Amino acid sequence: MAAEGEDYEAVLCVKPAVLVYRVPPRASNRGYRAAEWQLDQPAWSGRLRITARGSTAFIRLEDKTSGELFAQAPVEQFPGIAVESVTDSSRYFVIRIEDENGRRAFIGVGFADRGDAFDFNVALQDHFKWVRQQSELARQDLDQGPKLDLGFKEGQTIKLNIANMKKKEGATGNTRPRPAGPGGLTLLPPPPGGKSCGERPPSLPGPAQLPGTPITDSVLSWPQPSAPAAPAAPAADAWGDFAKASGSTPNQTQGNWVQF
Repeated sequence: MAAEGEDYEAVLCVKPAVLVYRVPPRASNRGYRAAEWQLDQPAWSGRLRITARGSTAFIRLEDKTSGELFAQAPVEQFPGIAVESVTDSSRYFVIRIEDENGRRAFIGVGFADRGDAFDFNVALQDHFKWVRQQSELARQDLDQGPKLDLGFKEGQTIKLNIANMKKKEGATGNTRPRPAGPGGLTLLPPPPGGKSCGERPPSLPGPAQLPGTPITDSVLSWPQPSAPAAPAAPAADAWGDFAKASGSTPNQTQGNWVQF
């Protein structure tokens, strides 16, 4: 088979006897017919050797004795235009030869033995079958290349640097979150010295109270009780005896009054 390196040439098949014929121009798209080649008058006879360099096969026509190259046909695809079978025989083929200057021509080759023709055909088939397999393997290697797996494997763990997280929390303050009240609202703490929720303040300031004024009964707008009506004063001064009692001895009674 062909070698992996492009510079190395492998030998695929060698046949010691091959006949070369001039091929008349093809007048239509129909296949070649060996009966039109004057098979009893070959243009050249010699040795056929098939070699391969990389993916390209080379059909070489060489002199039997000296090995001098007579013609060479590079084959990059099989079956293809470089090698075609004739329509009326399995022992003859048309190959496209090419010289060093890039000039091309079509010639006919034939084998006296049917087995040699079979080996010639199989050698080319096996080589290009190997080429297709190598191309498919290279394509699969590209499609099934290594992929990045970000999933956790079994038993795999990760580490978190809690110390750095605590430092960041300390830098923003150590205020504790306050409990949420009904409806998800955050309750503010009571003011210093204030009463807890649910206790009524001792008194409420009226609208006329100024900041810093102590809360007294004179400030509160409490309704004042109505005083009972004073009895009608007698014609004479009923308090005259009390006024006269000033300076008297304590516990001394005068009339119906106690002296203080």
